[in-house]
Amino acid sequence: MNSAYSEEILNASPYGVSIHVEDIVDTLSFFEEWEERYRYIIDLGKQLPNFPSEMQTAERIVHGCQSQVWLEVVFDKDTNIMHLAADSDAIIVRGLVAMVLAALNNKSPQAILDYDMEAYFASVDLLKNLSSTRGNGVRAMVERIKKEAQLLV
Repeated sequence: MNSAYSEEILNASPYGVSIHVEDIVDTLSFFEEWEERYRYIIDLGKQLPNFPSEMQTAERIVHGCQSQVWLEVVFDKDTNIMHLAADSDAIIVRGLVAMVLAALNNKSPQAILDYDMEAYFASVDLLKNLSSTRGNGVRAMVERIKKEAQLLV
């Protein structure tokens, strides 16, 4: 791990550990109105551990996001697993971060590269219901994670 902060945050995130894509898709499909879905997505973000200010550094910024998003990626060579943590200064974006982490956290680099995020987002009509800048930001975050994974295969 890069630091004690990294280890604490990576171990605290429920996404990809006890909360998975299927859980999110099932819950989102229960809601008929997007207002209810947005509230749920915001609630997902509330379960993310906060980055300490010491981790909110320029090298962790995800470029292309409308809001500030910080990403920490740690690769465990022994298990071939990528551990991800991310945070944002915007409440809805924290929820979108949680959705991404549910899909990609605690996976092998190859599993991350193989995962079809567009299909996941389409299954819940996510990108159709976000502003184009928010949608581009989510894609930028996924692209950054996949670039990190590509370096490891």
